[in-house]
Amino acid sequence: MNNAEEIKVSHRSTKEKDQLITRLKRIEGQVRGIQNMIENERYCIDILTQISAINAAMNKVGLHLLEKHTQHCVSDAIRDGDGEEAIQELMEVFKRFSKSQ
Repeated sequence: MNNAEEIKVSHRSTKEKDQLITRLKRIEGQVRGIQNMIENERYCIDILTQISAINAAMNKVGLHLLEKHTQHCVSDAIRDGDGEEAIQELMEVFKRFSKSQ
């Protein structure tokens, strides 16, 4: 990383961090469950159903983060006069996020 690059951070409440971590751990457990299903030669439809549930859960986490980023980081940047850059960054994230849908 060169000096021109800036490391950006988000400030979340302890409650919000705990909720996100709990959701991600639950998703992690679902992924391990799929691994076990494959090892135990479970029916394909059952595995695909679990994959769909994981995708939905990840999308929910992503949408939550997008919402918080827009409400806080982007609105703060607009207020501070850096709105164009923040909006461009947000639009790039929306494009990547929508491709994963």
